Amino acid sequence: MISTDIILAGNSTHENVDRLMVELQEKRINNEIQDTLIFVEHPEIVTIGRRGMLDNIQAPDGFASSSVDRGGGLTWHGPGQLVGYPIFQWKEESVRKVITIIEEWIITSLSNFGINANRDGKMQGVWFEGHKIASIGLAFSKWVSRHGFDINLDTPEGRIEAVEGCGLPVGKHTSLSKFGHSISVKEMQDMLLKTMPQILGRIKGKQTTLEIS
Repeated sequence: MISTDIILAGNSTHENVDRLMVELQEKRINNEIQDTLIFVEHPEIVTIGRRGMLDNIQAPDGFASSSVDRGGGLTWHGPGQLVGYPIFQWKEESVRKVITIIEEWIITSLSNFGINANRDGKMQGVWFEGHKIASIGLAFSKWVSRHGFDINLDTPEGRIEAVEGCGLPVGKHTSLSKFGHSISVKEMQDMLLKTMPQILGRIKGKQTTLEIS
């Protein structure tokens, strides 16, 4: 089992956590730290990935936005969504394999709440009843990952639904609360840590609370 340090970043802004990720990725590449997983719940922001920038895709009116160096288009972040950023040195043979493992981690964790989530054969991420409830977007340097995944638990009414995230039409992204499921950010976080050894072969190491607003 691989020991993985945990950073609980509370309600830190995306800008500050993004800056922290860059620092940690460099340290992980240089073997100055061990694998580290950041959990955070961001204030509302729409991030625009490389494909979104190339296609000149903009966030809808009324949404703060920021450009990032992951792949993909628009991704909504905000209250009621758990975000996980794995700063991991992966051993897997492909990016697709890494994404599949993260999908399985989320699906297995949700199954412990009685939720039968699934994959979509054409798009990465995790789905429930025809709607995308978890997205994955990574950037790698020397096979150390940055950026990560999000799980929509109880997001504000109509916000994520109004964003054409990951090239999907408005309304295809939503949160589990819209289907009557009540899971808090902390409950989801704790479940991911519980299933991490089973799916990722990792155990929790040092845990740090660090809110950077």
